[in-house]
Amino acid sequence: MIRHIDYGPLLATPSVDDVARFKAERQADPAYQGGGTLIGNAIGLGCVGLVMPTLVAGFAMSPLVFGITEQNPFGIIFGTIMALVTVGIVVLTVVGIRYSAKLNAARWPRWRKLDGFARANGMVFSPRDANPAYPGAIFGFGSARTTTEHFRSASDRFLDYGNYQFVTSSGKNSQTHTWGFLALHLDRTLPHMVLDASGNNGLFGSSTMPATFDKSQVLKLEGNFNEFFTLYCPRAYERDAYYVFTPDLMALLIDNASPFDVEIIDRWMFVYSTVPFDLGNPGLHQRMLQIVDTVGSKTLTQTDRYVDERIGQFPPNIVAPQGSRLKRRFPVWLVVFLAAVAGIIVLPGVLFAIVIAIAALSAAQGSP
Repeated sequence: MIRHIDYGPLLATPSVDDVARFKAERQADPAYQGGGTLIGNAIGLGCVGLVMPTLVAGFAMSPLVFGITEQNPFGIIFGTIMALVTVGIVVLTVVGIRYSAKLNAARWPRWRKLDGFARANGMVFSPRDANPAYPGAIFGFGSARTTTEHFRSASDRFLDYGNYQFVTSSGKNSQTHTWGFLALHLDRTLPHMVLDASGNNGLFGSSTMPATFDKSQVLKLEGNFNEFFTLYCPRAYERDAYYVFTPDLMALLIDNASPFDVEIIDRWMFVYSTVPFDLGNPGLHQRMLQIVDTVGSKTLTQTDRYVDERIGQFPPNIVAPQGSRLKRRFPVWLVVFLAAVAGIIVLPGVLFAIVIAIAALSAAQGSP
C-alpha cells in the first residue's frame, strides 16, 4: 500500500526538451501510438482525396449536363452548390486534421507528467491497453474494450486504476462509454457481491451499472448503510456477506467510497465511477489511494481467513459455483421497450388481418 505520495510531477510543467526526450523514448511503444488521431487524419485525407475530385468533376460537368441558358440556369445553380460543398469539405477536413494534430501534440506533455508521477510513487503508467482481462461487471460489455491512462503498481500487491471505455452499437449508431475504475487484487476468493451506490443512480433511482442483478439477491444491512448502497449477494450466502461487511468496513465504505459502485468477485475488489477520472488532478489520486488504504486494507484483513463452508476447511481458496456469480436479470425498461416495439410492429398487422376477415365475412354474407 502507498502511504506517502509525491505529487510533485503532477504539479510541475515539463520542459520542451524533456517532453521531446520522453516522446523519442516512447514513440515505438504501441500504447503511445495514438491510433485514434492517425485514423482521424486518414479519414480526413480520404475525404480530400476521393470526395473532392468527385465534386470538382460534377462542377465541371454541370454546364454540359444542364446547359447554360437564361431559360435553363440549373447548370450554374448545380455547379455553385457543388463548389460550395467542395469548399466546405476541404475547410472542415483541414480544421479537423489541425485540431487532431493539436490534441496529439498536447498529449505528450500530459503523458510525461503522468509517467513522472507513476515513477515517483512506485507505479507504472500506460496511456492505452486493449482488452483488460478483468471479471468485473463493466468489463464484459460492448466492443473496443480499452483501458486509457491508467496506473498499475510496479511491485507488492497488484493495483490498477484509471479509465476504461467500451463501445456499444445499435444499428448504424454507436456510443462510447467511459468509466473510472480501480482494481485491487485480494488474497482470498470471495462470493460475488455488488454494492450499487445510491449516489450515482440515474432517473427514478435506476442503477447506472451496465449489468443488472436479480432483486431477490438484495440483502439489507444494519444501520444507515442501506441509504448509501444496495448490497447484492448470492442466495444462501447472507452469512458470508455479514462476515465480510462488518460495521467498521461499512463505515469506511460510507466515508470513502459512497459515490462509487463496488464489486467483489473472485479475488478482486473493483470500484467504479460513472464519471471518468481526471488523472491530472492530484486530488483524484489521493482519493483512490485513500480507498485502497482504508476500504481495501480492511477488506483484506477481514477476509484473510475466509473459506466457503460448502467447499471445506481452510486453505482451499475457491467458492462453490452457486456463490461465484450473481444472477442477472433483464432491466425492466428493456422489457417494456421490447414489448412496445413488438406492439408497434405486430398490432397494425393484427388489426389489418381483422379488418380483412370482417370484410371477407361481410362479402360472403352479402353474396347470393
